[in-house]
Amino acid sequence: MAQTSIPTAGIDTSKGKLDIAVHGRNGCWEVSNGLAGWRKLAQLLSKAGVKRVGIEATGGYERGVVEHLRAAGFVVLVLQPIQVKAFGRSRLRRAKNDTLDAALIAACAASLEEVRSAPDPRLVELAEQLTFLEQIEEDIKRFKTRLEHIAEPKLRRIVLDDIARLKARRLAQIRHIAKQLRAHHDLAVRLDLVMSIPGIGERTALALLVRMPELGRISREEAAALAGLAPFDNDSGQHKGQRRIAGGRARLRRSLFAAALPAAFRWNKAVMALYARLTAAGKAHNAALIACARKLLIYANTVVQRGTPWTEKPLGV
Repeated sequence: MAQTSIPTAGIDTSKGKLDIAVHGRNGCWEVSNGLAGWRKLAQLLSKAGVKRVGIEATGGYERGVVEHLRAAGFVVLVLQPIQVKAFGRSRLRRAKNDTLDAALIAACAASLEEVRSAPDPRLVELAEQLTFLEQIEEDIKRFKTRLEHIAEPKLRRIVLDDIARLKARRLAQIRHIAKQLRAHHDLAVRLDLVMSIPGIGERTALALLVRMPELGRISREEAAALAGLAPFDNDSGQHKGQRRIAGGRARLRRSLFAAALPAAFRWNKAVMALYARLTAAGKAHNAALIACARKLLIYANTVVQRGTPWTEKPLGV
């Protein structure tokens, strides 16, 4: 792959500081990971003629500097850790420190020929709200598991009260996210299109739109791969290995799994038929459920792509 001639910098992110290297140049800068540091960084990058910046996703510590640099006119590529790690292995790089990591990120960003457009800022804000909702749901599961090991009535009542409180907060959070999303006409139209599919409720539809902003603009195969629902071959010579899913957007995949089970048994006739056909052919429950989750995603991608609601077809057509 030919490397870009665009001056590119790489940023290694931590909670308190940023280490920056420019690809193909010696030296490294260090600034604080705060507004003052971001302003100084923008000035340094402009002075160095840098147009593109690569930064590794670090669970949120990179969010502020990414937004600041994009607002300042820089093209910012948010790279996945596995992407940078694989690039380093391909270059046989084993040494690791903040300066070397910044240089590695810069080299990785410089090697990319295809640059995706920056995400919709409206969905970036909603993603944080959705993450909070997912954390509430994880707390509910944790309390339910705890309840299984408590026999004392008074303690059980405390845990049940906590579960009820979290469920009320979960419902309020879903309504809050939906209200924010529906404030934008184009997003509201897309939400209604996805919710027209039997088996996809408001909670799953919100996850699809927020976690996969590309929905409706990519192929079914690309959508499945992005969600981590595409089975990958594992063959070599005469060996035919079992195909497995891997990678992808885990939070979105969990939301689709949660919707696939009731859809496969009650809500969506096409998905129910798919599940029955696969299990009758000897497929395991989990494998069939993965196929059902993938089918729901494909349906969602299709209705948004066409701009028309779901229309149920007679089975066999």
